[in-house]
Amino acid sequence: MISITNQLELRHLNYFKVLATELHYRRASELLFISQSALSQQIKQLEQILKVILFDRSNKKVALTDAGNLFFRDVQQIMNKLETAVVHLKLYKEGNTGQIGIGFVASAMESVLPSLLKKFNIDCPNIKFQLDELSNSDQLIALQNESVDLGFMRSNHLPEGFTSRKVYTETFSLVLPENHPMVKANFKHIGQLKDEFFILFPNEQSQLYYQQILSLCADQGFAPKVAHRSIHAPTIFRLVENGMGLSIIPTSLAAGNYPNIRFIELKDIPQQTSLFAVWKKENTNPALPYLLEMLPKGD
Repeated sequence: MISITNQLELRHLNYFKVLATELHYRRASELLFISQSALSQQIKQLEQILKVILFDRSNKKVALTDAGNLFFRDVQQIMNKLETAVVHLKLYKEGNTGQIGIGFVASAMESVLPSLLKKFNIDCPNIKFQLDELSNSDQLIALQNESVDLGFMRSNHLPEGFTSRKVYTETFSLVLPENHPMVKANFKHIGQLKDEFFILFPNEQSQLYYQQILSLCADQGFAPKVAHRSIHAPTIFRLVENGMGLSIIPTSLAAGNYPNIRFIELKDIPQQTSLFAVWKKENTNPALPYLLEMLPKGD
């Protein structure tokens, strides 16, 4: 009796992954350089092999069924593993020994990452880095799909199968336009700015961080009026510069030279923000344990 795995071919998985991503036969077929009818035949063949319907084709729309969603998650991991294997082989042929994918929030590049990567590169010069700036939620997706091996995020609220380590703790800083009347000399507490509009990180992208901001405002008896939201520090700074609101950021992001804005560090408050290194427990990248050993302690 021929097993299902013996009938499956790599092209089936690739066609399925592209269609599951695009959810549109024409776009998917163009990306795959095959006709729509050929793609449709391949998907039907895959469904016959698996004996399950992967796509709901009703109402002239393409959508994944529950079984399709389940299969999609596993196929993403398989294809990512295959891509990683090809990269590792290429690096081996070039005299290198591996690659680590790292996701990070912007403040990590202003704090722990540069020294960590430098130290690791000295000890393991043949292991290359792939660096991607991603939000907390996008990092978790990438870690689950194993398109990155290690994440640096401002949350340790993790799904099952992940682990974390605190690597850095720092204060918050207030961001104001250069012409704002509030300066360090007359600043006492954040409550003095309760009537201002604020530009904050989205709650759904960084819940722990967002709740800390609400907490430090609540300690002064107010809830911030949120005018705009962004996860990108340059965007936040530009909005502040143009009078669109104030912001509160990790102090490490205030390290650059920004002539049209200024910062006031919030030192005398209980709230501080922590950066966590996060990885998938079942990650099999042989280079990852070496990097984990070098992580700083953030307590």
